[in-house]
Amino acid sequence: MIKILTYNINGIRAVLKKGFLTWLQQTNADVIGLQEIKATADKIPVKDFEDLGYHCYFHPAKKPGYSGVAILSKQKPINIIEGIGNPKFDDEGRVIIAEFESFSFLSAYFPSGASSFERHEYKQEFLAHFFEFVKTCPKKLIIGGDLNICHQLIDIYDPVGLLQASGFLQTERKWLCYLLDLGFTDTFRMFNQEPHNYTWFSYMAGAKQRNLGWRIDYLLTNKNLIPKVKNCLILKEVNFSDHCPVMLTLKPDLLVKH
Repeated sequence: MIKILTYNINGIRAVLKKGFLTWLQQTNADVIGLQEIKATADKIPVKDFEDLGYHCYFHPAKKPGYSGVAILSKQKPINIIEGIGNPKFDDEGRVIIAEFESFSFLSAYFPSGASSFERHEYKQEFLAHFFEFVKTCPKKLIIGGDLNICHQLIDIYDPVGLLQASGFLQTERKWLCYLLDLGFTDTFRMFNQEPHNYTWFSYMAGAKQRNLGWRIDYLLTNKNLIPKVKNCLILKEVNFSDHCPVMLTLKPDLLVKH
């Protein structure tokens, strides 16, 4: 099987101190999208990842210690695209794409609009630009990442009390519906329609233990790839950051392993 992983690690240097490389080796994912790497490539021990068999590609933010995305892949992509073609967003290291012969993988870290009105407006602009950008992407595309949006009522622990919270606003949820209408499928919901499945927990005391979370990390698969999908799981037991990784399993003929 082919395993594709997305994980907001909230600082690559921080997770490396917690045994992240050992876990990564055990997981043995073929393609990995990382978000919030919070470091430039020269600050990352790239050889440690290469020793595990990964080709490494980073798109950091210009602001030190902030944002940034990456893709690790056991097969070398035929092309890498950094950003969505707009410096306003690309300077924050929000999107990176690896193109393979049979599909493309996009690792994304969407902005949070929670801190201020200005950041809320920034997020709305990003969503509009990202939507148009995706329309130009290859037909066989997998989007993995922290979208900072809960899609449905069952994707958040308190849908009534948090109805006006950034990340659960009606406009944001509708935007995600529009994205899915472009031909994408939320692969986790292909296999699990149950509530209380979350990928992010705040650092407030006991949030994860009490399962008070949000499902904001996704692996969205273009409809052309649906026949290849085998399963999608939230790896809730993994605790390197305030997010949980999400793992998509695909049929083995999608990617040639080297």
